[in-house]
Amino acid sequence: MKRMAGLLLMFGLCLSAVAADADLRAVLADPAARQAAAEAGRKAAFFCVNCHGENGVSKLPEVPNLAGQNPAYLLEQIRKFGAGQRRDEFMQGLIKVLKEEERLQIAVFYAGQTPPPGQQEASQIAAGRLLYDKLCARCHGSAAHGSEVIPRLAGQHVEYLVTAVTRYRDRTGERLDPAMSSAVAPLKNADIKAVAAYLNSLP
Repeated sequence: MKRMAGLLLMFGLCLSAVAADADLRAVLADPAARQAAAEAGRKAAFFCVNCHGENGVSKLPEVPNLAGQNPAYLLEQIRKFGAGQRRDEFMQGLIKVLKEEERLQIAVFYAGQTPPPGQQEASQIAAGRLLYDKLCARCHGSAAHGSEVIPRLAGQHVEYLVTAVTRYRDRTGERLDPAMSSAVAPLKNADIKAVAAYLNSLP
């Protein structure tokens, strides 16, 4: 019975994700609907401001920027927090109070913002670019803007990137993605910092 209940729950979550993706595509395809969703998303995201910043540019180096993130990816991460597939007690609690429509609107709002590139040492940028092109560009793209299923990394905070990549490399459990863990396995701590510096410098 428990196995059947688990399968039904998983099936339900998959159907919900498919429906949300379809709704998102419809909104993004209609300029007026997209603008309305973004305006509603700004209001719905009022409780996100303290950590992620008013326009999705966090003032806390350990908290990710959401500005410019791909809306489909962002919506999927919101779903994962709500379903407990991403671990963060604070985020999980906040996400659970959001309606499906509000989740979509928040994703559209943040996707329409622009993260500013950071200032980093030229030597770090050069070293990080070599490593990024070798290990990361095939999935995250040459400009690190990602795709619908892969996150944008350009303009992201250095400290946040270092923590996330280190967790993937060390397989600590907070980040579960075998492909990512394999890709970053060769990186030393200094390498991770260089890659993070390079990504932070990108527009």
